[in-house]
Amino acid sequence: MEFRLLGTVSVDTRRGPLPLGPAKRRSLLAALLLSANTPVPMSRLTACLWDDEPPSQARGVIQGHVSRLRALLAEGDAEAYGVELLTAGDAYALRLPETLLDAQRFEELLTLAREQRDPADAVLMLGDALSLWRGPALGGAFAGPPLQAAAHSLEESRLSAVEQLALSYGRLGEHHRAAAVLRTEAVAHPLRESLSAALMTALYQAGRQSEALDWFHRTRRLLADELGIDPGRELADAYGLILRGDPVPELSAGRPRSESEPVRPPVPPRPALVPAEAHADLLPRAPRGFHGRGAELAALGRAAAGEAPVCLVTGPAGVGKTALALWWAHRNADAFPDGRLFIDLHGFSDTGEPSVTEVLREFLLALGVPPRRIPESAPAAAALFRSLTDRQRLLVVLDNARDSATVRALLPGGADCVTVVTSRHRLEGLIASDAARPVPVGTLDAQDGTALLAGVLGEERVLGEPVAARRLAELCGGLPLALRVTAARLAGRPRWSLAHLADELADERGRLAHLAVDDTGVPAALRLTVQHLPGEAAHHFGRLGHHPGTHFDPYTAAALAGTDPPAAARALERLGAAHLVTETAPGRWELHDLVRLYARDLDPATGPQALTGVLDHYIGTALAAVETAQPGGEPCFALPTNFRRPSAVRDFADRAEAMGWLAAEREDLARAVTAARAAGLDDRAWRIILLQWPQVVWRSRDNWVPLLSTALECARAVDDPYAESRVRTLLGWVLSEEGRLADALTLLEPSPALARRTADRLGEATALVNLAVVQSAQGDLDTALANCTRAAALARQEGNPHTEMLALLHLSRTHLTSGAPDQALHVARTALNLGPEHEEAARTSLLHTVCGEAHLALGDKTEALALLERAADEAESAGYDEGAVRALAALLRASGRADHRRRHEKAVRRLAGEEP
Repeated sequence: MEFRLLGTVSVDTRRGPLPLGPAKRRSLLAALLLSANTPVPMSRLTACLWDDEPPSQARGVIQGHVSRLRALLAEGDAEAYGVELLTAGDAYALRLPETLLDAQRFEELLTLAREQRDPADAVLMLGDALSLWRGPALGGAFAGPPLQAAAHSLEESRLSAVEQLALSYGRLGEHHRAAAVLRTEAVAHPLRESLSAALMTALYQAGRQSEALDWFHRTRRLLADELGIDPGRELADAYGLILRGDPVPELSAGRPRSESEPVRPPVPPRPALVPAEAHADLLPRAPRGFHGRGAELAALGRAAAGEAPVCLVTGPAGVGKTALALWWAHRNADAFPDGRLFIDLHGFSDTGEPSVTEVLREFLLALGVPPRRIPESAPAAAALFRSLTDRQRLLVVLDNARDSATVRALLPGGADCVTVVTSRHRLEGLIASDAARPVPVGTLDAQDGTALLAGVLGEERVLGEPVAARRLAELCGGLPLALRVTAARLAGRPRWSLAHLADELADERGRLAHLAVDDTGVPAALRLTVQHLPGEAAHHFGRLGHHPGTHFDPYTAAALAGTDPPAAARALERLGAAHLVTETAPGRWELHDLVRLYARDLDPATGPQALTGVLDHYIGTALAAVETAQPGGEPCFALPTNFRRPSAVRDFADRAEAMGWLAAEREDLARAVTAARAAGLDDRAWRIILLQWPQVVWRSRDNWVPLLSTALECARAVDDPYAESRVRTLLGWVLSEEGRLADALTLLEPSPALARRTADRLGEATALVNLAVVQSAQGDLDTALANCTRAAALARQEGNPHTEMLALLHLSRTHLTSGAPDQALHVARTALNLGPEHEEAARTSLLHTVCGEAHLALGDKTEALALLERAADEAESAGYDEGAVRALAALLRASGRADHRRRHEKAVRRLAGEEP
């Protein structure tokens, strides 16, 4: 959880920003945050929310906002972060760790930056501080007088930080960067003389004297025009120095402290138990070949800026957590004058974990405690450790921690100490108990991955094969451990080309073997993670490797593992906590490619069973989606032989949710088809394709032909005339929508007869309708009318109004094309009266369009426009762009109105995928 004042007033949580609502509620939150952990009286809150006489019900309004804020904070798991909105008499107080407030972290970073002897370190800290700003302070809040004053004060602090950053750049000799930083602010604050003077000095030192003098004259004119005054002493002195060509006085190591700045209390002497000269440093050497991670280093710096912070560096095995922690620790050595402690807790190794007592003994010895003075028990040793570190500025790195309890026992006691924990687990208990700040570490992108290879192999070898180097980075999935193993293999084989190893890694069957060297590598790292999993999670993990798709939910995981969704959900949470799977959205999980290969190899014999299970899961779920999206539609096909019914199938609340699932799963359904065909399960493959027909009809021009052609091959492979007829009917219709009428006719002509062979009357009816559409487009209107009439009769005999309505729709359109608008209107009205209440808007939109066009042909323009407007509204509301284009095109022909033209153009662009 993070509270923001430096920009729009907001509260960020793991689930996203809290919906704070109106400006006055943001004002209330801002007032409480500006006095965090201090009661704010009702009178001050009233002044913050109203800049004139408050209304009589002001107290009630504030109480209502407080109540809503409490509810929002509860939804964001505020209690887990130590956040609570308290009532204190006639006041309210927002209790929270100040590290959760961006304004507090900003001020802490400024204080740290002022204390740095090295200007490069000051630049880093000031950059981190200024990066916390997301816009003008207290944005989105109602600016009552107290909040205006607070926003002004925060802005002054920001400008002071900018000036301090420019000063640090100047100390480094980077005057161009100092000028760039200052120019932006000087333009925004043209009357702030200190900014202009600093900018002039930076430009002068950068060798841009004429620009510096121009800036002086510009500022002088502004001061005279706006305020009627001459430049002050600071600006005039800078001008005189530049005119004389004098050197700028040498910049001091720091800057004088203003009277308003807090004085940091000196660190009191250590207890006599520890020799004064003791300086602990157990930190291993800095990692070699470290590259990138700018965002993660900055995040770690921000996390370490609070009071007694615990920074939690988490990520999967081999992602480089330890390297990141050590690199940051070495870069920030000066911030910890009392020493740096390090221990590998071996939470994920075969060697076993050291006891807490062993770790504390090593730490206490490093701090100078004589061996005889170290307590025997862990609680006593931990108490001594906390006491010794209470007044120290110490870094403690706890590497490879497996659980929160071990970490808690090893936390130092000082408010100026920083603890960095690395773990493959999320350690959410540590976040709840000690407000640990997570710093997640992900994989490297291809560019940084290639740079890591160059850091180990040498730039010359990588630059010689840039394409192969990038391919290697991609095949390693951006995992630093995999990249280092790859570089090690190449370093030991100077005659090998990068392209040769990339070709070896491209074969999934041997990729993991190539990513192992000696006693390390990707398989070894993953094995150490998996061996600590409980049985249920390990079982699910092994089956996930056989998933043909890119993502999964608890239903999919259950189908793969032969369990139920609740058990799968528990297993996924455990696997997610161990960073073996990644939750990319609520309830949606993914596997890294290398992790997938490792999981697949754990138990290859279960592959066929897992695949059949997930294919049947897709069939069952798609059937549920079709029934929700098209209620009352054609009956579903017979289930395949040996169909393994899922233990549970997700429910779809409405058509939109069902269609959304079909759209979201399209890529994975195609992958499932490929896997089914490779396994000889064509009977599953064609069903999975055909079950996407509502999405095909909804987006007919969305490149469905290749997938439906595959379905036709599968139907022929299993010699199933029922399947072949159904696939031909749908594929032929798609071809006709794409304008490929001859191909469509070839496919559709055998379809009705194939359906009759299997007594599939509704399939025959749909085939006749789609055939009629092509025949009508080719001018064979009599045959088209006969086929539509026959189709309507078949549907009526089967008692299926949905299919009958489809036949009547196309019959009415064919009558309209043949010049019989009265017949078209009669048939369309019959279809509308036939449609059940749940009939989707797409069908009724098309029928209203036919009715409107028929009225136009009969000379009744008023009724025609009303019907066409209704049809367009129905299609647009349902997101049916093809129907909207039809209705709006007819409206445009009838009215010529500009608004109809704009709507039609937008619908055409949406249909073409040019706008959302």
